Amino acid sequence: MSNADELLRIEGIRKTFPGVVALDSVDFDLRRGEVHVLLGENGAGKSTLIKMLSGAYRPDAGRILAGGEEVRIHGAQDSERLGIATIYQEFNLVPDLTVAENIFLGRQPRRLGVIDRKRMEAEAAVLLEHVGVDVPPRARVRELGIARLQMVEIAKALSLNARVLIMDEPTAVLTSEEVDKLFAIVRRLREDGVGIVFITHHLEEIAALGDRVTVIRDGRSVGQVPASTPQDELVRLMVGRSIEQQYPRERPETGAALLAVDGLTRDGVFHDVSFEVRAGEVVGIAGLVGAGRTEVVRAVFGADPYDRGSVRVAGAALRRHDVNAAMAAGIGLVPEDRKGQGLVLDQSVEENLGLVTMRAATRGGLVDLRGQHAAAARIAEQLGVRMAGLGQQVRTLSGGNQQKVVIGKWLLADTKVLILDEPTRGIDVGAKVEIYQLVNELTAAGAAVLMISSDLPEVLGMSDRVLVMAQGRIAGELPTEQATQDAVMALAVGAPATPTTPTTTEAEAGRGR
Repeated sequence: MSNADELLRIEGIRKTFPGVVALDSVDFDLRRGEVHVLLGENGAGKSTLIKMLSGAYRPDAGRILAGGEEVRIHGAQDSERLGIATIYQEFNLVPDLTVAENIFLGRQPRRLGVIDRKRMEAEAAVLLEHVGVDVPPRARVRELGIARLQMVEIAKALSLNARVLIMDEPTAVLTSEEVDKLFAIVRRLREDGVGIVFITHHLEEIAALGDRVTVIRDGRSVGQVPASTPQDELVRLMVGRSIEQQYPRERPETGAALLAVDGLTRDGVFHDVSFEVRAGEVVGIAGLVGAGRTEVVRAVFGADPYDRGSVRVAGAALRRHDVNAAMAAGIGLVPEDRKGQGLVLDQSVEENLGLVTMRAATRGGLVDLRGQHAAAARIAEQLGVRMAGLGQQVRTLSGGNQQKVVIGKWLLADTKVLILDEPTRGIDVGAKVEIYQLVNELTAAGAAVLMISSDLPEVLGMSDRVLVMAQGRIAGELPTEQATQDAVMALAVGAPATPTTPTTTEAEAGRGR
């Protein structure tokens, strides 16, 4: 590699926060026209590293070189000047502005001192066409879906003439079709000579898109390997140990039905949905995006209304559209949007863990703060939440630790039926296994778990039965020994039908998964 090919180099970077060493002696380099994957568990230090490159943090030691020369990045303007653009998981776009206004925000072309909207929209149209997205420059950003928002962010980066593009979990909320489109754009940018730092928890994406991989563990760079490195070796580098079983499901004896849903219908959304979940059982719900999975479990939890049908918990009828009644009956919901719906980000770990039990811990208008603190400390230790202390603001935790807090608040409430909606989205492989072990502990203790996941191997690996939804209906039910990816997808893409059983051939194919 010639020096001219090197866009960026990081040498011996160290960054500390009060009580925490976030990065220690980290090395990393990026070449022109390559996709360099940055891999590591939640909390390993990836976010700290990219925030240093974007100017949000400054290193305590070490140096950053751009084009072979040492540079200082003291803010976003320095980062932009060096041709570094960052696309975070939470997009940095203004909802009420147009696409063109967002792309050129703060840098709008002017004519005679006035913003030249015609030129701005024309230049935005060229950039949007380059990334292959059909979005009018005058469209309001709030009208766009996640995939198009991401393309607008990429167009914005290109408008900065970015030579280095950092993408933080860009596929976390995309469908497989949207991922394919994104990969095509990334490959095109690579051909144009852009260097791309790609952060992902989906190991299968690495060989499909990457050139090299740098693994960070506990704030240190522990290895740089080709993207063709087997997944087992990547996992070993990430977590410092081998994971013999990716989906460590333990299957205890099941008991009586704790959750029984009968004929649940919300006109135009889902229809005649019936199922039950027994004590000690994990029931997975699979299906394509838009099949109605989340809508059904939100109705079961009382967060959304329904028109007909019934929900029973341990044999007792549950009042419809009443979250408090659902919680009192022992139902808990871990929503797919943990930050928007599962946590109060500006509150502490302790306060978030106590959200569900606050009312029960209140006597005469006074909260048993000592009891709440002791309970929060016990559950945080049980779940292995990595934190500086119970007083740490929950927004500063890694994604995996935030998810543990969301689940932990329901454990404190002694939940009988726990609904998990996309429980491991945006979580690294090590934290995933910890969540799976927690599911095992819950079912071993006699709880029932209802799990929605778009990660089909996860559904197959952790469920005792799989319900498949299509077009707002239960299209079929598959016991674990007969559930294969082909069998699930056949039901998911087909017309709604009565429950079916897969063929012997399909069942045999599933045993080796």
